[in-house]
Amino acid sequence: KLFYFIFFSLSLKYSLKYFLTATSGLPDFPEFVASASVNGVQVGYCDSNIRTAEPTQDWMKKLVKDDPQHLDWYSEKCFGNQQVFRANIDSLKQRLNQTRGPYILQRMNGCEWDDETEEIKGFNQYGYNGEDFIALDLQTLTWIAPKPQAVITKLKWDAEKARLEHNKNYYINRCPGWLKKYVKYGRSFLQRSVLPSVSLLQRSPSVVSCHATGFYPHRARMFWRKDEEEFHDGVDKGQILPNHDGSFQMSVQLNVSSIKPEDWSRHDCVFQLAGAETDIITKLDKKVIQTNSVSLSEFPVGPVVGAAVGVLLLLAVFGFFIWKRNSHGEIQLIFPLNLMIIEVHPPILRYSSG
Repeated sequence: KLFYFIFFSLSLKYSLKYFLTATSGLPDFPEFVASASVNGVQVGYCDSNIRTAEPTQDWMKKLVKDDPQHLDWYSEKCFGNQQVFRANIDSLKQRLNQTRGPYILQRMNGCEWDDETEEIKGFNQYGYNGEDFIALDLQTLTWIAPKPQAVITKLKWDAEKARLEHNKNYYINRCPGWLKKYVKYGRSFLQRSVLPSVSLLQRSPSVVSCHATGFYPHRARMFWRKDEEEFHDGVDKGQILPNHDGSFQMSVQLNVSSIKPEDWSRHDCVFQLAGAETDIITKLDKKVIQTNSVSLSEFPVGPVVGAAVGVLLLLAVFGFFIWKRNSHGEIQLIFPLNLMIIEVHPPILRYSSG
């Protein structure tokens, strides 16, 4: 009951997030990709190939038509950040004595705003080759360095008081101001509630995937139950992924190899959407399971090295991805729809404000 209350109370918040990624050593992939999202929906995109910012939602296109300078600012920042990130990667390769790629430098920054309490939260975080490095603490106006390798950068950036004040003003005033403007233009889109279509997919003889697609907002959860009680054994929950139309999809897999045929009817899949009055419940029934169907969420999110270029380019179009190093030391692609700390492992980086 407590989780139910907390889960649905989150729907009052709005977020504006920027995902910037620079790469070196990834053939046929843009050297620089930047994406802006509001509540997990991409609203703007640019990369080193198109060299300009482009709005990706109809209501955002209307906003930049009313205020062309807004788009000009984004295009200028896109080009400027591309140069800074490229120089940073070259510097990191030298300082860390790295001779083999790929090299991936990332930043996630932005702000959150609660339209009821007016609470504002800003964030600015970096990542390099999937490893943690440094994040800005706006409360103390200092940089957090969780690793010894980042201390030099922390000391240098902590001494740049003018830039720290600029950051404070940007994340506490300017960013929330823009976010409120975006919410004003896209309110009907951002405040809509759309339930998904839910299907059971047979991934393998032993695995059934419950797949939901077309829902909005992205604050949703899906789980398997037995006798109306949630369970976790043999369950693998997937991430929430964006669709091209601004909606979302997700899946949760169930290993059915140990379930007796007479017990299948005791299991069901439950989908819950923030703000929705009812859940979508799908019984585990062999008669309704679809086979030979592959959705975006069924693609394996594996190591970047050796990954298909076509999939990488598809992800670049969405702009919602982060490379993160796993426990085996491999760099993997993930979709950061919720705020997560992505930090870096370098010494001194050049600083790009905003």
